[in-house]
Amino acid sequence: MTPRVPPSELAGTVLERLTSVYPTGADPVRAEGAAAYMKGVAPFIGLRASDRRALSRTVLEGLPLPVESDCAAIALRCWELPEREYHYFAVDFLARHVRRCSSGFVPVVRHLVVTTSWWDTVDAIAAHVVGPLVSADPELVPAMDEWIGDDDLWVARTALLHQLRYKSATDAGRLFRYCLRQAGHPDFFIRKAIGWSLREYAKTDPGAVREFVDSARDVLSPLSVREALKNL
Repeated sequence: MTPRVPPSELAGTVLERLTSVYPTGADPVRAEGAAAYMKGVAPFIGLRASDRRALSRTVLEGLPLPVESDCAAIALRCWELPEREYHYFAVDFLARHVRRCSSGFVPVVRHLVVTTSWWDTVDAIAAHVVGPLVSADPELVPAMDEWIGDDDLWVARTALLHQLRYKSATDAGRLFRYCLRQAGHPDFFIRKAIGWSLREYAKTDPGAVREFVDSARDVLSPLSVREALKNL
């Protein structure tokens, strides 16, 4: 079920500015290339990343800090727009203000993960939005235990990647269990996420990752193993 867009005066201002400012940098040739690179998941305006960030600063200049309902309204309204750069704006905005959101924000995040899904938004949401939400509220850990078994591969990928930036705070046991839970998944994006999550944790505890991979070689895909051990 799609979350309701809450009332937000700030969201109205942001969206009015955003849809006026972003198109000024449109590049149809770049837009066509970006859409092709992202396998047609969404149309693009054609903004360079650096230009998009500069335009975002213009959009947000002088505006007050958001509360949780503002974050929800901005993200959901951006996701209603077709062009991908608006989704990127929403993800950047949430990453910047995630500390202003509570565990009650999870339904909004899940909607973003399962709607117009591709790695470019899902991975950033996992590491920079879901990860901080779970870290701030351990009661959300059971939700990740549910997400790892979800039929939607992007929800499962989010669970695999949500500890990506935890470093020494990583729950290694849970990470390894998640990897085993999805080790036989046929999709490239899950197998890649398993390897990526392990490779990132290997920067903190290489011995634990090597030991886990050695013990699980019979079930992990070659792609997952290769990615996990890439820097070891």
